Amino acid sequence: MVSPTFIFYFTLTLFLFLNVSKAQNKASNKTILVDKSGKGQFTSVQKAIDSIPSNNKQWTTILVNAGVYKEKVTIVKDKQYIILKGKDRLSTVIEWDDSGNSLKSSTFLLYAPNFMARDITFKNTYNLVLEDDVVKKITWAPAALLYADKASFYGCGFIGIQDTLTDLQGRHFFYNCYIEGAVDFIWGFGQSLYQNSEIHVKSKDIGVWKAFITAQGRESDSQTSGFVFKYCKVTGTGPAYLGRAYKSHSTVVYYQSSFDNIIAPEGWNIMRQAGNEKYITYAEVQCKGPGANLSKRVKWEKTLSSGELQKFIDRKLFLNQDNWIEEQLIHV
Repeated sequence: MVSPTFIFYFTLTLFLFLNVSKAQNKASNKTILVDKSGKGQFTSVQKAIDSIPSNNKQWTTILVNAGVYKEKVTIVKDKQYIILKGKDRLSTVIEWDDSGNSLKSSTFLLYAPNFMARDITFKNTYNLVLEDDVVKKITWAPAALLYADKASFYGCGFIGIQDTLTDLQGRHFFYNCYIEGAVDFIWGFGQSLYQNSEIHVKSKDIGVWKAFITAQGRESDSQTSGFVFKYCKVTGTGPAYLGRAYKSHSTVVYYQSSFDNIIAPEGWNIMRQAGNEKYITYAEVQCKGPGANLSKRVKWEKTLSSGELQKFIDRKLFLNQDNWIEEQLIHV
């Protein structure tokens, strides 16, 4: 039998070891300051990123002072281990106006794994401001494109109209974020958990009369991708569909989330996958609010067993088997 004294000293030693390790990790970080007025090393976010050497192995924090940075920002594949941190998502904004391509038109493009963003907003201003009360053609205009594994976002904003968050590929974690759009504004083949976040539908005021929140692209049972919304809230204007199937095995789960009275009664839609309903996993579990009435939902909405549900809502089981989220957090 292990004595209480041994347990105490073992726990204390482990605590000290972890905190020393964390301090060492933080001490080894490099910090770069971006400030529009010239009070930092750079006035441009892209120039700060470009200053990081190729094949970087050292966690580097880019602190972005408050301001609106009108630029397109790309993090290429060999610029790993970057933390992009603003003051808060309302005062620190990276924005650009581009449209017409679901990939290339994005304001922010991430191709490097091992990335974290905190307290910053990515915005595509196309169609957000009407010109002479005229709405431009609704088309692809992403605010952010994620084509990399192990990317996390805390307190961030993503604002656009169509394809706002191109969650294209890899494992991604979003916490306390704000995502706004109207047409397929969270889409892609990503394996992502959205937790304690607000999903805001902006449709009627820009001429969109039927909104689609997600267009997830899972294509087979062997894939593990899907979008999970846990403890989120859906607000804005409707009618809005929780998702429309982009590929044959499209997978989206809402768990213990709240819906304003904007959700279309049938809840879900199909883009071009009619006939594949039995393969699609669309589910709502323990959701609430006036938009959460299930009585008129599509008949092919799934009812998940407790085991199936756990594989989606348990962060470790769904996307964090190698503890990459915790490994990132020790460097903040």
